[in-house]
Amino acid sequence: MTGDGVRAEKIDTSRPHPARIYDYLLGGKDNYEVDQRAGDELAAAAPEVRIGLRANRGFLRRAVRHVVAEGGVRQILDIGTGLPTSPNVHEIAHEVAPDVRVAYVDNDPIVKAHGDALLSSDGTTSILLGDLRDPRALVDHPGIRQVIDFGEPVALLLVAIVHFLTDADKPEEIVATLRDALPSGSYLVLSHATGDFADRTAAQAVYNKASASLNLRSHAEVERYFDGFDLIEPGLAQAPFWRPDTPPPPGSELIGFYGGVARKRD
Repeated sequence: MTGDGVRAEKIDTSRPHPARIYDYLLGGKDNYEVDQRAGDELAAAAPEVRIGLRANRGFLRRAVRHVVAEGGVRQILDIGTGLPTSPNVHEIAHEVAPDVRVAYVDNDPIVKAHGDALLSSDGTTSILLGDLRDPRALVDHPGIRQVIDFGEPVALLLVAIVHFLTDADKPEEIVATLRDALPSGSYLVLSHATGDFADRTAAQAVYNKASASLNLRSHAEVERYFDGFDLIEPGLAQAPFWRPDTPPPPGSELIGFYGGVARKRD
């Protein structure tokens, strides 16, 4: 627990961390040898992993632009943000509307340290340590409420994070708790790993040695996270095929990421 009651991890460089594996596979430098070894094992187990992660980033970019430009949202809560990867969520949003406020949450102290160094001090962005497994603490956290007004529509980003929750964590209840804190007109942007298109047992084995396991779920299972929301077209789709602005690269049909954007019902 942190001093304000929100659970967060201590820095642990003895085991790979999903955020640092992700950073390594995207070509970043904020990782350790243990993360690099895990990333290489993951790429061997799932050869399309790098284009899959880039596809997930592309989905994130298009989804953020949609909720800001088309949905009119001016505040974003990004849980499980990971290490900074340009463009970051606030940079994407500010290209459309400079007044968008963004609160970032991650459970890795390294992520927070890098975020603190990059974020503005004008009150439009913040980053805090917190754990998705304690959603009520996140919603009530004063650091989030300094940036996010839950009386106005919010875009909740759960991008490539819920698949690190086990069934024992009760992920549907976690997402529902967050949903219930959002007013009507809010949006859920969610992506999730799946084994629907290839056997990814070997990839899961890599994460079994990391600080969080990889829990693959089917289309029907992921779609349940959108209960209480109305999915916008094209619904829950493979990430590269969610409103692409360029032709998806070869091999995209094997990418094991679903992505969807949905508006909370009135």
